[in-house]
Amino acid sequence: MIGETSGELRWFKSSYSSSGDGNECVEVATAPDAVHVRDSKNAHGPRLALAPTAWAAFVPYAVGA
Repeated sequence: MIGETSGELRWFKSSYSSSGDGNECVEVATAPDAVHVRDSKNAHGPRLALAPTAWAAFVPYAVGA
């Protein structure tokens, strides 16, 4: 994961996104009560804030497990 600090959140994106353009992915920041998700191409755009349990349920679905 590659990290970037923005405000009080530390954003990460997959190291796999460093190939090619490198901006075709989402970034994730964790906080005690939420997992924040944003588009890496629009860091100042809209963000999602998910409960940690919702994020934990989503990740296996996203990777096809």
